[in-house]
Order: sequence, then C-alpha cells, then structure tokens
Amino acid sequence: MNKDLYYMKEAYKEAVKAYQKNEVPVGCVIVCDDKIIARGHNLRHNLKCSLYHAEIIAIKKASKKLNTWILDNCVMYVTLEPCLMCSGAIVQSRIKKVYYGIEMDRFGCFNEALDYFKHKQNHNVDVEKGLMKEEIEELMKNFFKELREVKY
Repeated sequence: MNKDLYYMKEAYKEAVKAYQKNEVPVGCVIVCDDKIIARGHNLRHNLKCSLYHAEIIAIKKASKKLNTWILDNCVMYVTLEPCLMCSGAIVQSRIKKVYYGIEMDRFGCFNEALDYFKHKQNHNVDVEKGLMKEEIEELMKNFFKELREVKY
C-alpha cells in the first residue's frame, strides 16, 4: 500500500472517532520520519471551545512529542481542507507538507491562505489534495444528513 494512502486512512480513522462523538468528522495525523507522532480529531462541541480542530490538536501533540514548536520535518494528513485558523497554525509550525482529502467550499481556505502567506512568510507548505476523496465525502454527507434529521 502507498504510504500516503496508509496515513490518510489513519486520519480517516480519527474522523470516524469525531463522527462517533457527534463532532464534524475531521481527522488528522502528523508523520515524522515515517512514523505517526500525533493524532487528532475535532472536539469543538464536546470541549466547548472553537480552537479544538483536528489539526490544532495534532499540532499540539506533535510539538509536545518532539519538544519543539518547529515541525519542519513533519507531514500532515487531514481529511478536510484546513480553515484559516488551522492554515495559520500549519504555517507557523512550519509543517513541510499537507495532504488533505476534500475541499471545504464554505470554510476551507487552505490554498487561498497559503497563497497569501507566501507573500508574507518565509515558509512555504507543499500541498496535495484528493486522497480518499470519495470515502471522506461519504462520511461528511452521512454526518450532515443525520444532523439535519435529528435537528428537524
């Protein structure tokens, strides 16, 4: 199996954990030297704090594991395109590359944010998208369908 696909499957497992907790199903893993060093999934509703996005949780864990805020040898795999907050955290922590599964039309701004950051920062992030796109889209559709059914 392709190693990038393997790591995205691990991020997908984290998204399923979020789904099971009635959180928007976003999962993330951070890899360093071909080892997963951090995992995260959305916990905003459960922890009642807007900062608990999968990426932020994983970045905090990776920084603690490596005992540094500079994660320039790390690669992030996240199921959904990062928002502006997470994009900033990714650039600030100097993550080398990010793979994400699907774009987020309303809140995703990773590519736009990175384009902006390129002119303002001294660190550029490589990006690749589309890994496990169909599976992730299905998970997201199911989550929001169930949410609408419960809400109405």
